[in-house]
Amino acid sequence: ARAAEEPPPPEPPAEQKPPPLPPAQEEFSFLPLVHDIIKCMDKDSQDVHQVLNELKNKFQEMRKLISSMPGIGVSPEQQQQQLQNLREQVRTKNELLQKYKSLCMFEIPKE
Repeated sequence: ARAAEEPPPPEPPAEQKPPPLPPAQEEFSFLPLVHDIIKCMDKDSQDVHQVLNELKNKFQEMRKLISSMPGIGVSPEQQQQQLQNLREQVRTKNELLQKYKSLCMFEIPKE
């Protein structure tokens, strides 16, 4: 009789992919493309149309990015109201924290 086969060892959990990194700041800069356009114009190069298209595409990408940003549809007045509400919450929580600290229920280690 054959001994019962051992089950294969459990596979290690799949590595979680890190959240996507925010785009590098260089991706938001239009100056390098503008500089390239000026250089092409100075040299009377035919590449100027290609660089102009790259600039146009970059503008389109940035428009899409801006339109997808959270809170872009919130008016300045609504933003001010949200900011005021959040500041009030912070003030209230700080007052509560100071109140709880004054009750001496917690020992705070001194370093």
